[in-house]
Amino acid sequence: MPPDDASAEFHAFFQRHHAELSRLGYLLTGEADAADDLAADALIALWQRWDRLRQADHPLAYARGVVANLARERIRGAVRERRRIALFWSQRPQQAQDPDVAAVVDVRAALDRLPFRKRACVVLRHAFDLSEKDTALALGISVGAVKSQTSKGMAELARIVGAHAAGDVVAGRRSR
Repeated sequence: MPPDDASAEFHAFFQRHHAELSRLGYLLTGEADAADDLAADALIALWQRWDRLRQADHPLAYARGVVANLARERIRGAVRERRRIALFWSQRPQQAQDPDVAAVVDVRAALDRLPFRKRACVVLRHAFDLSEKDTALALGISVGAVKSQTSKGMAELARIVGAHAAGDVVAGRRSR
């Protein structure tokens, strides 16, 4: 078939099955807005492989599988996000007694200079006192990445504000 025939064939497939795929997305996620997005993303994936899929016996089965996988990814992402939020809100704030304001300002300015991942690892590990595992869970990265990014971030902080301030103030302690 010439490419125009393939486009027409896909358009007909789209017209016949978009509503069904959207309904499947809704039933899997319970989210009406997500359902149309899932159906559209699945149909884009089909279009990108249409030359092969149109020869298949059941391209609709493939499309349903794509919607199911996308819905699973969306649900997993939402669960991870809820865990991150719960983890952050479950930590009770601890306030330092008589903080050294100048050192805190220096450390905050230095933290702003760190790339996001290093900054997040340093803050979660030292300011929030999270374990490496909890930090990895919160950021969606491996424990090894947390160790590496925290170490590199602390080294950069030490270079920026000095070893004493980086170690004591970030951890919420004040030297006397």
